[in-house]
Amino acid sequence: MTHSGAVTPREIYRRMRESVLAEDATLLPAELLAEDLVVETPFSPPGMRRYEGREAWLRFFAERALPVRFHEIRDIAVHDTADPGVIVVEYELSGTVTTTGVTASATFVGVLGVRDGLIRLWREYQDVRAIAEALAA
Repeated sequence: MTHSGAVTPREIYRRMRESVLAEDATLLPAELLAEDLVVETPFSPPGMRRYEGREAWLRFFAERALPVRFHEIRDIAVHDTADPGVIVVEYELSGTVTTTGVTASATFVGVLGVRDGLIRLWREYQDVRAIAEALAA
C-alpha cells in the first residue's frame, strides 16, 4: 500500500485514539475513511468479518450500537512496517458496559493502512472472549 501526503499512519492512529474516547465514541471516524475502505475483523462471527467501502462500514457501525463507554486506550506497541503507509498497533481498550456498570478491558492488534491521509485498511484482531464476557455479565 503506497503512502503519500503529510499525514502519517501514526497521526491517523492518534486521531483514532482520541475518537474512541470521545462522547460519541468511534474507532474509525467517518472523516478519516477512504471511499474504498476495507475493514476486516477475522475473529468476528461469520458475516461480520469484512466490510468493503466507507458507506458499508458506516451503515454496519450505526446499526450495532455497542453499550460501552470507553475510558482508556493504552498503547502496548506501535510497529512500523516496510510500507510507510502501514503500521501495526497493539493496544488495550477499557470501558464500562452502560447497561450493567461492568468495567472491563480487552486487548487488540490492528493493522492500519493509510493512503492520501485517509484510512484505506483497518484489520483488527480482537480478544473476543473478553468482549463477550464483559457484555454478558
